[in-house]
Amino acid sequence: MRQSLDYLKFQFLQWPAGMFMLSEMHENAGELEEAVTLWRQLLKLDPEDRFGVALKLAQCGLAETPDAAPPAYIEALFDAYAPNFEESLVDKLHYCGPQKLAELIIRHFPERTYQHVLDLGCGTGLMGDEIHPRCGLLSGADLSEAMLKKAEEKQIYTRLIKADVNLCSKAILVDDALPQPDMILAADVFIYIGQLERAFALAAECLRRGGVFAFSVETHDRPDMQDSDGSCEDMILQPSLRFTHSARYIQNLLQVSRFNVLDYQHIPLRLDRGEYLDGYVFIAQKF
Repeated sequence: MRQSLDYLKFQFLQWPAGMFMLSEMHENAGELEEAVTLWRQLLKLDPEDRFGVALKLAQCGLAETPDAAPPAYIEALFDAYAPNFEESLVDKLHYCGPQKLAELIIRHFPERTYQHVLDLGCGTGLMGDEIHPRCGLLSGADLSEAMLKKAEEKQIYTRLIKADVNLCSKAILVDDALPQPDMILAADVFIYIGQLERAFALAAECLRRGGVFAFSVETHDRPDMQDSDGSCEDMILQPSLRFTHSARYIQNLLQVSRFNVLDYQHIPLRLDRGEYLDGYVFIAQKF
């Protein structure tokens, strides 16, 4: 790989994907200094950071932790993942976030149907599959065009929007020609956002009063991670380059964002390297 990159450099060409592959080889071999050098070169070549190297540097303690994963990284990751997403995530990794969210919603509102549901980070439509029998209109938003095309194939969405759910505005997510959403869902979305203040404020702005906000997060809440007062850090960037959040942080932020916390449950979300990841499913209501 080094020879290939050197040859291209001699030809005055750059190969960012090859540089990233080489950095991972160095990282896996325990040669962190060489990996870091390549990551820093990559950031100069690719300021949008399609490979997420800013997260790599932060996770190693060599840069400040960003508020969220770079949008270009998320888009590239899921555009590549889309063709095999459901097979990989559901069949192989036993992902159960949408089912657990749907169970929590039905437990609290067994007879309620929804006029308009907004599915943030809808992906291929796994959450939509669970909720569309209980709603009149279903909108989905995602950053990955390839994922949106997969969701469209299911023919359950009224409207699909290409948008970054952490950076966009209400005007992008909510069409004035449609009823204001009375439910917002976000399954396996906030694991790519560290600081959730903006995302929760946007959800509150988009949702009508009395509407339901249900979502999942990965968590690091466990006894060995607790501080002396029994609490945990609010947010941690993990080696997986995903963010985990504490229940305390989520509860406090929901209250600040004009939501009443109705319930939350600690669950195993899916397999990761042979072990289940800890997570929460939350349900809240806008007051």
